[in-house]
Amino acid sequence: MYASPRVPRAGQGREPPLTVHHLNQLLLVCSLVLLVAVAAVRISSRSGLPSLLVYLGIGVLMGQDGIGHIHFNSAEVTQVMGYAALVVILAEGGLGTKWKEVRPVLSSASVLATAGVAVSVGVTAAGAHYLVGLDWRQALIIGAVVSSTDAAAVFSVLRRIPLPARVTGTLEAESGFNDAPVVILVVAFSQAGPVEHWYTLVGEIALELAIGATVGLAVGWIGSWALRRVALPASGLYPIAVMAIAVTAYADGALAHGSGFLAVYLASMMLGNAKLPHWPATRGFAEGLGWIAQIGMFVVLGLLVTPHELGDDILPALVIGLVLTMVARPLSVVFSLAPFRVPWQEQVLMSWAGLRGAVPIILATIPMVNGVAGSRRIFNLVFVLVVVYTLIQGPTLPWLARTLRLGEQGEASDLGIESAPLERLRGHLLSVSIPEGSRMNGVEVNELRLPPGAAVTLVVREGKSFVPLPTTVLRHADELLVVATDPVRDAAERRLRAVAHGGKLADWLGTSGAGSR
Repeated sequence: MYASPRVPRAGQGREPPLTVHHLNQLLLVCSLVLLVAVAAVRISSRSGLPSLLVYLGIGVLMGQDGIGHIHFNSAEVTQVMGYAALVVILAEGGLGTKWKEVRPVLSSASVLATAGVAVSVGVTAAGAHYLVGLDWRQALIIGAVVSSTDAAAVFSVLRRIPLPARVTGTLEAESGFNDAPVVILVVAFSQAGPVEHWYTLVGEIALELAIGATVGLAVGWIGSWALRRVALPASGLYPIAVMAIAVTAYADGALAHGSGFLAVYLASMMLGNAKLPHWPATRGFAEGLGWIAQIGMFVVLGLLVTPHELGDDILPALVIGLVLTMVARPLSVVFSLAPFRVPWQEQVLMSWAGLRGAVPIILATIPMVNGVAGSRRIFNLVFVLVVVYTLIQGPTLPWLARTLRLGEQGEASDLGIESAPLERLRGHLLSVSIPEGSRMNGVEVNELRLPPGAAVTLVVREGKSFVPLPTTVLRHADELLVVATDPVRDAAERRLRAVAHGGKLADWLGTSGAGSR
């Protein structure tokens, strides 16, 4: 039944929670934020600085201590939005992860994302307890929160640096895998009451990872199998379907009491390596959603920060970050990679490339939501740590790779191939079908006499495609792909229509094709 909106009585002084005017203001602010964030990517790409710092800065400027004076202090909303954004970011990262690079390092990345995380949590927590004075519960929470490398930061930085495939594959897989055990640890440490026996906690982590991996692989396989066999009516539906399948993997994994983050990453990785139709369009769509998720997530995290409260936490955050960066992370890398005989140069780079970003800040909202004592200080410590050490590690990573001679391997890299990027080349791709009755039947390709700048590049005949020769004879039911530059596009189309109506002697017989559209 339709219910009419309640109109406030005169004198009440109350407005509806949302009006069209509010919507207009919200759209204006969001669009301006997106435009500023997009422009900031250029600064980020030139400086090597992860864009997350720029987006966090935008949120801080819009917050209560900035020029926007927006009062936002909901840890619950931040956590929900952060989880949703992280799902999209992991999906985009999984779609771009190449199985041929991950497969040789799957074992080492898995150990680094589990046993390595345990080492990092223990060492960082000890530093936070003995050097900063946090109680053991707070120290364990902050150790778990900052032990997860950030997928968005790792993907955005590493894919701009020419590194050996083993290094890139290990770091990308680790950043995709380690969110799951860290989330479980933070939730366990943030619960009321004592933490369960360590073996119970380990068993719970193993079970959730197993469920998440099973669900992710199953959903990814079913989704890729279906998309390769179902012909959707529009190419634009494929990117939507791929992202929907990835989000389904997360939801199914979480509802099955498994790791939804591991499920979405594995499902996306399977989809990304399945050679699906219209793949360049899908990658572009996912990348765009990933950017929007990053921008929105970091801006909201910046809004949640109260800068004037950070003063007393700067020095402790620097101490904890120093323990994490110079002791905990290197020890976790050495311990995890010892059985795999990884060269020391690569271990040094992996130790320095443990980039933190939005994930630790999002995880820092879990103790806030659960009402853990001192949770606001934990959030402030994590925020300062992430900002300072990302500012140090991100720009210096290319220099370290060159110093260790890991960026000069001369390895072949994939070409950035995209289907028909003709708008950038000022060209057009024309699709021409030869129906029954067309006088193009029996005409050779060179007899089309297309204007210079236009050419028949492909012929599809009886379900098979081939590149035609000048002497190739066209037949009924053929489909031609004709590439034409912008200046001759109209002339090429007129010539094709003329031949279809008048045959190869169309111009001589006075059949020009004009007006036959």
